[in-house]
Amino acid sequence: MAGIDINRTTDGVYLPPAVSSEIWADAQEQSIVMQLARQINLPASGMTIPMITGDPEAEWVAETDEKPISRGTFDHRTLTPYKLAVIEPFSMEFRRDIPALYSAVRSRLANAIARKFDEAVLFGPSPGTGFDNLSDAPTVDIVNTDDATMYDGLVEAISVVSDADGELSSWVFNGSGEALALQAKDGMGRPLFINNLQTEGRSIGTFLGRPAYKSKHVRRDDDTIGFAGDWSTAMYGVVAGISVTESDQATLTDGDTTLNLWQRNMFALRCEAEIGFAVRHSDRFVRLTNGSGS
Repeated sequence: MAGIDINRTTDGVYLPPAVSSEIWADAQEQSIVMQLARQINLPASGMTIPMITGDPEAEWVAETDEKPISRGTFDHRTLTPYKLAVIEPFSMEFRRDIPALYSAVRSRLANAIARKFDEAVLFGPSPGTGFDNLSDAPTVDIVNTDDATMYDGLVEAISVVSDADGELSSWVFNGSGEALALQAKDGMGRPLFINNLQTEGRSIGTFLGRPAYKSKHVRRDDDTIGFAGDWSTAMYGVVAGISVTESDQATLTDGDTTLNLWQRNMFALRCEAEIGFAVRHSDRFVRLTNGSGS
């Protein structure tokens, strides 16, 4: 018996069942913060993370002296998830090409989630309390002049993070930062951060023993060219992954425009996730700039 309607299970019109997991995988791949920070399980109600901020201190004592008493110190971080969502409408005609539709939906929605999350973490503002960001991280200028080189700036960044009891683990640059790195040369005019132009010319590689990454998300202004820090102290969590729902009956409000999907032969996909981020100490990170003193 033929079906009485056309629905998501009708051949040729449904999205593959793996779309949600595919979007989540792509979001993790495109988000530089998710690549570098540690993922933890996050309940919908949020969580409190205990932290050890100081250790007991031992002292030298004589054979029969009383032994000293010392205590560790503690603090905590609250990690609260906030909802990140986007709705993308399509014409029904676009559905005819299912592979193209699936590819476009997956990449666009994943990048929208990843980009907004990275922006909130790196630059702020946070969506609310219990969601940390790096907007107050100290700034280190990376300049290429006779007085200071990019090498000097990177060493200063390591020093700043070290002074905060951190260990700089990775660098993250945007395209401008990568260009500065590729231009950096030693006193004999040789590339400073690339050992072999033939094999490493397409990659940032490693700076001063730390891996370097590139992301378009590390840009909000013309001054910022990257971030660096102790990524082992940063963590993020997602409640139940990413959900994707589809509707061709809803009415959408897009600014001053109202879209009745059924009336316009359209459908829309809604993608949403509850995400949280916490960092132990934001001063264990630095924002790298192009030397303008921002």
